[in-house]
Amino acid sequence: MAKPTGFLEYSRLDPDKRTVQERIRDHREIEQMLSPDNLILQAARCMDCGVPSCHAYGCPLFNRIPDWNDMVYAGHWKRALDLLHATNNFPEIAGRICPAPCETACTLGINQPPVSIRHIELQIAERGFDEGWIRPEIGAHATGKRVAVIGSGPAGLAAAQQLARAGHGVVVFEKDDRIGGLLRYGIPDFKMEKRVIDRRLEQMRGEGVRFETGVLAGLDISPRFLSRSFDAILITAGATVPRDLDVPGRDLEGIQFAMAFLAQQNRVNAGDDVPDPISARGKDVVVGGGDTGSDCIGTARRQGAKSVTQIEILPEPPRERHPENPWPEWPNILRRSTSHEEGCDRQWGVLTKGFRGEGGRVRVLECVRVDWSGPDAAGRRSYQEIPGSAFEIKADLVLFATGFVHVEHGPLVQDLGLRLDGRGNIEVDSGFMTSAEGVFAAGDSVTGASLVVRAIWQGRQAAEGIKGFLG
Repeated sequence: MAKPTGFLEYSRLDPDKRTVQERIRDHREIEQMLSPDNLILQAARCMDCGVPSCHAYGCPLFNRIPDWNDMVYAGHWKRALDLLHATNNFPEIAGRICPAPCETACTLGINQPPVSIRHIELQIAERGFDEGWIRPEIGAHATGKRVAVIGSGPAGLAAAQQLARAGHGVVVFEKDDRIGGLLRYGIPDFKMEKRVIDRRLEQMRGEGVRFETGVLAGLDISPRFLSRSFDAILITAGATVPRDLDVPGRDLEGIQFAMAFLAQQNRVNAGDDVPDPISARGKDVVVGGGDTGSDCIGTARRQGAKSVTQIEILPEPPRERHPENPWPEWPNILRRSTSHEEGCDRQWGVLTKGFRGEGGRVRVLECVRVDWSGPDAAGRRSYQEIPGSAFEIKADLVLFATGFVHVEHGPLVQDLGLRLDGRGNIEVDSGFMTSAEGVFAAGDSVTGASLVVRAIWQGRQAAEGIKGFLG
């Protein structure tokens, strides 16, 4: 372990953030770095807790958290990086955008602020790049087998890297013009600048991974061509079908899906010429709840929105854990993101009933308050509208951040005859093979929209399944 009494001697110290007044003027990353001395003290807080729930319960990747905390405290940074890479291909990404379920499962977190796991992970990875330790790891022997990876999000990239290092020829097909999937176009630059992705892609190119952009698998290249040309196919296309809202006025201009709004701003940041952009400048903006809604708040603020309102149909969470939500479960508590710090009106228990507009453009949301019941025997809750609670919200721009339904059921899924589960996700077996021989799937295509770390884990596991299939 690190320091036996560290958790008694040192308090949690979070990294500084750029001030609100400074950061809303640009799209650069908000969070700054702790000093090396302070980071070592944070690693010293890691306890010899016997059963590390951070590793065994909280982290979908099963990161060896106590081990690399110990290495940081002892100054063995290279060893810490090796331990981190043993389970996570992209710790510099997870260290920026993961919500850190490991920290909410930290044993110290029962009655104290938990260990700063996410930030320590980030700094280990950044140290690796600064020292030149992160270089291409080329497979010892070429197998002569070829694998097509469809989609370049975290699951696809993790699988591609693992397969390339095993000596397989890997081609990643991406429908967009740049590699990265949701990481590239769904995550605002103020949370993760895209240079972070680009330097890792350079490592992967050095390992032999080929990237083909602007290719829509199933249309630009047929499933038959893929099956003929590759020994295995892995689908990591994500859950890209957004959840819509079927209410009066839905067809008015000024109502957009959140992901289109976020992707467009990332393209502008990359220097692209975006015709007819979705702009929040000078507008009353209404967004949905959740992390995507939060990202829209920060983006709208940087574009110069007049006002931003975030509405959520669920009730306002408590400030502290409820007894029915004990440690080490993920705590259902009220959270305040950096975007919320930048200013917005948050409203809970709100149901959208419709939209009204002028001249074909949205101007008003028609809403009603709802009351939620307690959980039934199966833990499900229901809501009912509160009589007489109807109200309106001014809106010139409405951004749907209502989640995603499932992977697109296009030619790739249909022509390969892939079996789907009850929610429309691709079914796989224990080795991540689909109902079609030699066709695998992983990430949000299988689970529905989920965490980046869970996608990385599934990509790694699917790579193991493919390696076994290819012999």
